[in-house]
Amino acid sequence: MASFDVEPLDATFGAVVTGLRLAELDDAAFAALYRAWLDHALLIFPGQHLGRAEQIAFARRFGAPEFEIAPISNVAADGAVRPADGGDDVVNILKGNMGWHCDSTYMPVQAKGAVFTAHVVPDAGGETGWADMRAAYDALDPAMKARIAPLSAYHSLRYSQAKLGHEHKPGSAYSGYGMTVEEPPLRPLVKVHPETGRRCLMVGRHAFGIPSLAADESERLLDDLADFACQPPRVYHHAWTPGDAVVWDNRSLMHRACPWDMTQPRVMYHSRIAGDPVSEFAAHA
Repeated sequence: MASFDVEPLDATFGAVVTGLRLAELDDAAFAALYRAWLDHALLIFPGQHLGRAEQIAFARRFGAPEFEIAPISNVAADGAVRPADGGDDVVNILKGNMGWHCDSTYMPVQAKGAVFTAHVVPDAGGETGWADMRAAYDALDPAMKARIAPLSAYHSLRYSQAKLGHEHKPGSAYSGYGMTVEEPPLRPLVKVHPETGRRCLMVGRHAFGIPSLAADESERLLDDLADFACQPPRVYHHAWTPGDAVVWDNRSLMHRACPWDMTQPRVMYHSRIAGDPVSEFAAHA
């Protein structure tokens, strides 16, 4: 088995992994890497320069795909940078992604994780941040843990985008993925990780409408929990270099994109790993 180096980040989670090629891992090396992924929740691999087929193949080793690969990009098919004037729904989704969230909590089955690669990056900004929702739960005081233990919230991409003035319409430049879900899933505020058993907060921009609370109280509680979670040492922001690859555990972390000058291109590719249909299925869908 090829050995590799794992250097923890200066945070409660995450590590930089060097000394391997993701496209050439044998099964024993991948098993060790998977264990490191469960421990650290975010693994960063500099200088991988994965091709499309290599990225898909690497992501599939973590589980079946929710979708194999998709551009997260403000560059249109003709090579032009999409206008950031509010009229392009692809850019509206990119702007929405600047809020803290977990992937696919608005779908019946939440994603397990994701592989993300950098291809074109702006001169400044455009980092990706992650927040450790395991450490956030651990840091709550006993009274707050007791308060939120029985609570759940609905999750909706349509809701979170509407807060930014984005309403999906037929013929939109955005595919509509997640925006056409009619009945929002209901998810507990405290999630138990199915592989590690650790408790994690489940909040973020898609969460709303705790059924037992008034709307304003629900929003205030969800905002307070997210603000508390997304503080040092529970956060890390990665400044991208073309060729970087990362894989994160969507059951343990929230993430967000950071703003950049959107007249500059930013081209990333995202492979989303499907969640287990038992452990990641919503209470209501």
